[in-house]
Amino acid sequence: MKNADDEPEVKLTLGQYLASIRADRGLSLREVERETEKVVSNAYLSQIETDQIKRPSPNILHALAELYAVPYDGLMERAGFVVPTRSRRAPEQRHGRVATFAEHNLTDEEEAELVKFLGYLRSKKK
Repeated sequence: MKNADDEPEVKLTLGQYLASIRADRGLSLREVERETEKVVSNAYLSQIETDQIKRPSPNILHALAELYAVPYDGLMERAGFVVPTRSRRAPEQRHGRVATFAEHNLTDEEEAELVKFLGYLRSKKK
């Protein structure tokens, strides 16, 4: 019997993560450029999202974190910057591993369906 801890954790690259969040927010590359007042150009963001640029500057990450309403230190960590080890999450956040869709705006119904599907996948492993 395989334990879920035996399987490698799949982690999105910074680019994949940012592309996923942007799509979830329903924004185009040009809209991000406009909303960040050209701090992040659409061409530069495209290069980040396709992993051509793996470590954008902190001010770019800050602008994206503000626009997407995601934790800045999480983006910094994904980009390979050192972040303080003191509490990285607010006490009201869930503990344990961060869910793959934690930054997406899921409805209660979507979250319930994901939990049911996860239960199904786990039952197949037994």
